[in-house]
Amino acid sequence: MRWMFRIVGALLVAVLLVLGGLLLLPGERIAKIAADQIAARTGRTLEIGGEVSVTLWPVLGVRTGPVVLGNADWAGPEPMLTAEGLTIGVAAPDLLRGAIRITEITADAPVLRLQTAPDGRGNWQFGAPGMAAEAGGSASDGAATPLTLERLELTGARLVHAAAGEAPVELRDLDLSLSWPDRSGPAELRLVLRPAGDPLEVTARIDRFDAFLGGGESAIAARAAAPGGEIGFDGRAGLGGAAAGAVTLRTSDTARMLAALGMPGVDLPRGLGRAADISGQLALAPGGTLILRDLALDLDGNRLNGSAEIASGGARPRVTATLAGGDLDLSGLAPESAPSQGGPAGSTASGWSTTPIDTAALALLDGSLDLTARSIDLGRVTLGPTRAGITVERKRAVLDLAELAVFGGSVTGKLIANDRDGLSVAAKLQAAGIDMQEVLTAFAGFDRLSGTGRFEVDLLGAGPTQDAIMRSLSGSGAVRIGRGVISGIDLDQLLRSGLPTGGTTVFDTLKASFTVAKGDLTNDDLLLKLAKLRVVGEGRIGLGARDIDYLITPRLKTGPEGKRLAIPVRILGPWAAPRFVPDLDGALQSELGVSSEELKAKARAEVERKLAKELDLTIKEGQDAVDALKDKLEDEVKKGLLKLLGQD
Repeated sequence: MRWMFRIVGALLVAVLLVLGGLLLLPGERIAKIAADQIAARTGRTLEIGGEVSVTLWPVLGVRTGPVVLGNADWAGPEPMLTAEGLTIGVAAPDLLRGAIRITEITADAPVLRLQTAPDGRGNWQFGAPGMAAEAGGSASDGAATPLTLERLELTGARLVHAAAGEAPVELRDLDLSLSWPDRSGPAELRLVLRPAGDPLEVTARIDRFDAFLGGGESAIAARAAAPGGEIGFDGRAGLGGAAAGAVTLRTSDTARMLAALGMPGVDLPRGLGRAADISGQLALAPGGTLILRDLALDLDGNRLNGSAEIASGGARPRVTATLAGGDLDLSGLAPESAPSQGGPAGSTASGWSTTPIDTAALALLDGSLDLTARSIDLGRVTLGPTRAGITVERKRAVLDLAELAVFGGSVTGKLIANDRDGLSVAAKLQAAGIDMQEVLTAFAGFDRLSGTGRFEVDLLGAGPTQDAIMRSLSGSGAVRIGRGVISGIDLDQLLRSGLPTGGTTVFDTLKASFTVAKGDLTNDDLLLKLAKLRVVGEGRIGLGARDIDYLITPRLKTGPEGKRLAIPVRILGPWAAPRFVPDLDGALQSELGVSSEELKAKARAEVERKLAKELDLTIKEGQDAVDALKDKLEDEVKKGLLKLLGQD
């Protein structure tokens, strides 16, 4: 057993020697070596204040007081890094051999200031290696030994980034961990940001971290994860801002992820990426232009392919994109509340919506998008094959319709929304082969007119709400419909009897032109051809007030039944419940060439003639027949009484 006691004794002696060596660690010397080596590698002075104490756990090394790392000479007076203290770790095996190798630096409550000069330089780009002599080091104190920083920790940091000519951006409560055990090998980076409270965790593996820090490019595999989604990159990148490689974006809740990134309140409509799966090839130029190619997008089940270019140098990001898709479901863009009966989407029984229109999207970016799709479901309207271009410039958006299959026909033209000086909208459209019942039902809540037609409109409106826009509309247009049907009313019977009845009206053609001012559509050349009737019309249709005051006048065709009275009808009241009022004056004037007043005068004259003849009644000029008859009766009564009294 003696050999066992010898082994245990030797171990105890070794432990005592190690502990004694640790207790005699030259803390001030380690701190000075660290400061000299940082100065040699960065060209910046590191000032260490306060007492330096030896630490055994959790890091073998020393702990300092406040520290200050100098900034680049062009970056201003504020230091690049300040911290309440540093923990400097050393390699224990090297220490036992009498050498000091610094392996770890941990900073407490650091403030890191990153700046970019107008020429693109960053203050994180340090001086070249080989400056040890200038830093005052020597071989004896370890300064000649290259600094191998196996681990860097920043806890609870504050990061301030100031790009040239831009306002500084500040991030608080930031944690950074860097593991770099081999100077010529890869580095593992973990960064936790909290721009809006929730953590955003960035992890990356950089194959040649030394080349990366020197301004070169290195292979990088990175991932950024936040509540609701993550972004991945696998390619090459450098500190100068250049990058190229494969990029992915996957979100289960895009709004939550954007909120974690510091962009709260973004609620994408269903179909535009509430959940997204995007992949493509990324190329980022040092100037900030991002190019995306071979894009594959899955936005809530809507699949598209294409490319995009994003430039961030102006007042707003500029996006240029080309996308192609199959059958797209964008019904989430339609108003979520169902429209009232008899009214289009967004309206109520009493009028158009007075809810302010949100135009914030017009200010987010500038650029253009070319879109092709096999079909697009917009909820109340489904589009067929579509080729369209959208251009946004300083809060003005133009939708250029090169091809749009809708309502059984095709539409071309432009739609414009401009919010530079208050919201205004314009429509310059031409359409052919359109199912008029579908278009009138969708946009005016009117489903009684059916037929295939063509139309053109040039309209302009302004205002913060749908109601204000409709009441301000101005412009012109024309419509022509081939054979069709007006349901719910027999127009032929109405124009002959003056009484509205059920049934239907079949017409051969309908055409009209119109002008619009202050939300009122006026027309004086409506022509409606029926089998035995031609109808002309004129009047006002209130697009803003949603009412009508319109006169339709028949022109009878001759036939075997002979000529019959046709009665003009005035349509009055709200769209939801119009009244049909026969215009008898118009009928008499049209058919007999006289007015109702003239007929009354003739009838009165005939009555007076009959009374005068039958009753021997004399009607004086200007006297009413009834008064003359009363006078005649009074005279006859007087004569009768006198005869009765013998006073004839």
